[in-house]
Amino acid sequence: MGAAGYIAPRHFKAIKETGNNLLAAVDPFDSVGIMDSFFPECSFFKEFELFDRHLSKAKEEGRGVDYLSVCSPDYMHDAHIRYGLKLGVNVISEKPLVLNPWNLDALEKAEKESGKRVFTILQLRYHQSILALKKMVDEGPAGKVYDMDLTYITSRGNWFFTSWKGDVHRSGGIATNIGIHFYDMLYWIFGEVKKNVVHVSTHDRVAGFIEFEKARVRYFLSINDATLPEEISSKGQRIYRSFNIGGQEIEFTDGFADLHTVSYQNILKGEGFGITEARKSIQIVYDIRNASPVGLKGDYHPFAAKELAPHPFGWR
Repeated sequence: MGAAGYIAPRHFKAIKETGNNLLAAVDPFDSVGIMDSFFPECSFFKEFELFDRHLSKAKEEGRGVDYLSVCSPDYMHDAHIRYGLKLGVNVISEKPLVLNPWNLDALEKAEKESGKRVFTILQLRYHQSILALKKMVDEGPAGKVYDMDLTYITSRGNWFFTSWKGDVHRSGGIATNIGIHFYDMLYWIFGEVKKNVVHVSTHDRVAGFIEFEKARVRYFLSINDATLPEEISSKGQRIYRSFNIGGQEIEFTDGFADLHTVSYQNILKGEGFGITEARKSIQIVYDIRNASPVGLKGDYHPFAAKELAPHPFGWR
């Protein structure tokens, strides 16, 4: 579900590379020619009702699907996951599973009633650099608390603000839309959240400070290319990732390409990440989204002081 989106090709690739077949896909947009490279025989629908009828009929005839992959817009994940469970199949959903923490309780109930599983993609937990960092922290001195700066800038054009991604009610805002896997990674490595402060939160960036059990993290996430460091923008680059811990840079720019396939491999073995693993990061981004920014006070990320840009269409 959501075959025309940005993330769908990674799922096509993962399905193909794990030796499986995509039987049906649905999206209101029909720019899905990419499927020719993976599953040209796949049945494609623009209307959900026809997609549902196709899958229901296949199930009645004993050739139903085993998994439903959800790649639709964030605010639709909850409903589409529920649809998969009602269909009687396991569900693989892109993150975030839901936008609000309490929706997870209802999903757990639906999962239990269906007897099927809900899995999510938390690919950074498979990244070699992140695994090495977790090992270092786990084996480090007891009681040690690390100081860290996380910076992630992924430039987007004005189209972003017209799309669902630019609507906080549908995407969950910047922290959720581009950052939830980072917050999951931070919790997974450094433990429970003790303090969560937001310094700046606008249509194109969010900056704050989170104190975990084992780390104090200043973060800055942005989709505005004007916030890129000069040495990056001067090269014509539009993405910047920096993960600095105790003055040491952790490189994780590369190594993303095959992590959806690794995720699928583990899910198919019954070892994937489910609702329980997703809960903490969803709570973190929910708290960020609903916090009142305190401004440039306390221990804030240096990029938080960058000049704020008006909304390109004058919206708030």
